[in-house]
Amino acid sequence: MLRTKIKKGDIVHVVAGKEKGKEGKVLQVLPDKQAVVVEKLNLLKKHTRPNQKNPKGGIVEREGRVHLSNVMIVCANCVKPRRIGSKTLPDGKKLRVCKSCGEALDKEG
Repeated sequence: MLRTKIKKGDIVHVVAGKEKGKEGKVLQVLPDKQAVVVEKLNLLKKHTRPNQKNPKGGIVEREGRVHLSNVMIVCANCVKPRRIGSKTLPDGKKLRVCKSCGEALDKEG
């Protein structure tokens, strides 16, 4: 399983593909597929049969996955897509930091 620098709840910017230039919140990280599911991006139409949850059936839109190489995390301080690095605190905890401004991306505590 591959480790990713992007976590659920992060705001990401799509840098390549059909959704290029759009931003959204990460709903799910799929490390084994090296992908993320981003809110309201890469929408797919799924045809469903009638069931208890959806008695009428029909066409349902849902988010598809976007490859990790096609997204960049948005720094809250810079408000731009940035590369991220890590910094180890004196107590041994690791923090994700913006490479541009050095601001921490994780909430400390």
